[in-house]
Amino acid sequence: MPTQETDHQNGGATAAISTAVVHLLREYTGRGPTKAKTYISSDLVTVVLQDSLTRGERSLVNDGKDDDVLHTRQLFQQTMARDLVDTVERLTGRTVLAFLSANHIEPDVAVETFVLEPLATPVASA
Repeated sequence: MPTQETDHQNGGATAAISTAVVHLLREYTGRGPTKAKTYISSDLVTVVLQDSLTRGERSLVNDGKDDDVLHTRQLFQQTMARDLVDTVERLTGRTVLAFLSANHIEPDVAVETFVLEPLATPVASA
């Protein structure tokens, strides 16, 4: 989980985003990851998820069908993209410009990355 200092600096958004992403994955796939950690840095939000493969996906991996599992995960991410983006926008109060997703089989790790619209810089008065 995020450190108290980091979470405080981001208004509690890191923990809220981690929780929301885990719930969305559970809703869409039937099983959510057992670990999630969100990092927010300037115009970037990254959620690292661990242990998210379903029992069925693990069976496919055991049969050497890693590519099929990764392809299925990509399809889930495409289907979930709007909900994930809406969630990050709601929790950060910022607009998401791009959403990128990647999955890895061994170890079972996934990354959801959101590129945020830059904050407007205040204009200095002369």
